Amino acid sequence: MSAESSSAERSRFPAFYKLSVSDRVRIIHERGWLSAEDYQALVSGEHTLKIHKADKMIENVVGVMGLPVGLGLNFLVNGRDYIVPLVVEEPSIVAALSSAAKLVRGTGGFTVESTEPVLIGQVQVVDVPHLAHAKSALLQRKDEILNLANSLHPQMVARGGGAQDLEVHVHPRPEGGDMLVLHLLVDTRDAMGANLVNTMCEGIASLVETMTGGRVFLRILSNLTDRSMVRARCVIPADQLTGKGFEGEEVRDGIVLANEFASIDPYRAATHNKGIMNGVDAVALATGNDWRAIEAAAHAYAARGGRYTSLTRWYKGEKGELIGELDIPMKVGTVGGPLQSNATVALNLRLLGVKTARELAEIMGAVGLAQNFSALRALVTEGIQQGHMTLHARSVAVAAGATPEIFDTVVERLVETGEIKIWKAQEIVEQVRKESRGVPATTAEHPSVDHRACGHGKIILLGEHAVVYGSHAVAAPVPLAVRAVAQDTKSGGVDMFIPRWGVEYRLHRDPAHRDSFQRSLGIIFDELQLTDRSMRIEVFPNVPRAMGLGGSAAMAVAVIRALDQHYKLNLSDEEINALAFRCEEVAHGSASGIDNTVATYGKPLLYKRAGKKGEAPMVQELHLPKRIPLVIGISGKESLTAVTVGKVRTAWQRNPALYDGIFQQIDALTLQGVEAMQQYDLERLGDLMNICHGLLNALRVSSWEVEELVQIAREHGALGAKLTGGGGGGSIVALCPQNREKVAAAIRDAGYQAMEVDIG
Repeated sequence: MSAESSSAERSRFPAFYKLSVSDRVRIIHERGWLSAEDYQALVSGEHTLKIHKADKMIENVVGVMGLPVGLGLNFLVNGRDYIVPLVVEEPSIVAALSSAAKLVRGTGGFTVESTEPVLIGQVQVVDVPHLAHAKSALLQRKDEILNLANSLHPQMVARGGGAQDLEVHVHPRPEGGDMLVLHLLVDTRDAMGANLVNTMCEGIASLVETMTGGRVFLRILSNLTDRSMVRARCVIPADQLTGKGFEGEEVRDGIVLANEFASIDPYRAATHNKGIMNGVDAVALATGNDWRAIEAAAHAYAARGGRYTSLTRWYKGEKGELIGELDIPMKVGTVGGPLQSNATVALNLRLLGVKTARELAEIMGAVGLAQNFSALRALVTEGIQQGHMTLHARSVAVAAGATPEIFDTVVERLVETGEIKIWKAQEIVEQVRKESRGVPATTAEHPSVDHRACGHGKIILLGEHAVVYGSHAVAAPVPLAVRAVAQDTKSGGVDMFIPRWGVEYRLHRDPAHRDSFQRSLGIIFDELQLTDRSMRIEVFPNVPRAMGLGGSAAMAVAVIRALDQHYKLNLSDEEINALAFRCEEVAHGSASGIDNTVATYGKPLLYKRAGKKGEAPMVQELHLPKRIPLVIGISGKESLTAVTVGKVRTAWQRNPALYDGIFQQIDALTLQGVEAMQQYDLERLGDLMNICHGLLNALRVSSWEVEELVQIAREHGALGAKLTGGGGGGSIVALCPQNREKVAAAIRDAGYQAMEVDIG
């Protein structure tokens, strides 16, 4: 018998799940996976953690909780067979892993690569008098720092590890100034290394202070272990995926579609990656590793680009095969405390047969990819059978060129049509882009326009925050920002659904028991005397929430109009606007009324809030000679207008004269801006926008994300750029008459979203 066939015979266990526990242990022992001592420990249960040992592991011990130890079978990783111990309580994970491993084994197994097991220690330095000099000093005297760190653990150096390198980073502080952070890169070999790295960071702290002239604060390891990476890969011919009534190509394409969903949608990615960790965590627990640290690293790595995404990639190869890849940080250990304190951990490591921590990390990468494959295969075979149109629509929307800011809208409309085709998606993409430039949809182009109520989002071109204190502001709509539809139900209450935001609740009839979100929209149902009706309100927002684009006002208007149309209330625009304003007052505390006015009327306007109670605000529609081309940059950092408005109010109350002066300056340049718009003097308008942004920055309502967006826009040719709305994150607006595409592309390249709009 060849060595290869002998290995295969050892690692294959047909009908293993049908055997008794004792028979499973026996056959593993007979195949050579267990020593006589480990066999006896498993059969007798002697390996189980004892209470007196548990009492030495953590505080306040009162008992020991057991979890099942199962075996992942059939794993072939880098040409070697493994039986993988798994500690997990969730049914089907072990079976799914073994099934996936069996399939991949038949096509060559998993190939896995890994980097050296490097852990990062961080030394935070504050109050540095001269950052550039400090950074230079640390880098020039790097060897001195590394030698000191390694003197603290000479045995690690003798094993080929130890402190290998260092990096120096500078981070801005929210309240101003910068902090310096030294990264100590330590190869911990087969140890998990947390205590080792922490000791090194403590040991070099005094030397770092001497070199930098600053004060060392935190010195601790980082659990973002992106210097200790694993890449697992498998290749599966399409014909191997055939089964359960599905053709292999169908299953392959379904898995690719499902992975694309996870790559573009963080809500799907969270569940997708959780499935990967179902397998990884089970091995981590079985081998005594810190599954919490592994989880933290994986999810932080998944969000490294500024948006949470899939850790895996599944795609069609040149020969039609399915190819899967997983990139994941994986810092684990095979030596240390858990082996001495928990006999089961040591037994599991012997059963697994790994020689190094890198080998263990590679197996865990293969297990994560196998678990992801099994979950996706189950999902898409059910999904194909049930016709998961949304999953398909998402992939088609990507192929049709739907950018992130319009993606969800395109998917929703594509599903509505029932025509999940690229040509249809391209039509919808073009129409949504027209709408963003202010070109309305016709009933033929989008049939749902007639039966869905709309509320417009907004941008403020000039005057935000000052408008709360009686100054003028210029605002314009973002067309069709929010849509809503009302339907009768037999549910016995008012049910609100916002699928895109994951919001689903039933309105409490008693206002005293409503949360902040319900209090705002609840006013609508109370005022219209609809609280006791049975209905479903579904809301479709086309702009992200809490991004300074008037989403709350647009939602209020959309819901009011949906109720008005459904129940034939015959509300006037004035009544809709007044009711939406009441919602805004609850949502923001001190609302100017500009958001709900733009949301209601959908026109560019000059606005000034009422001076006295009972007076009407000044609303003047702006008639412009030509449409003004803009780019909206969306930071992705949510910001509540109520918070920023509250901060400005507090500052104003401390020094009303100073802040009134700023508000007056904003008011004056806003009125000049109206003249510039009416004369189509865009250079002057751009200058005024830049000055307005400076004044808003003086009010401390900007953020570093906003400042970066403004700088990107100006560097790439925007005549003017400023924050829009509440600030504190949110969005910016940039005036781009010549190179709008260039500005939008630069914003997207920096990891933000961009939307091109025309106002006028």
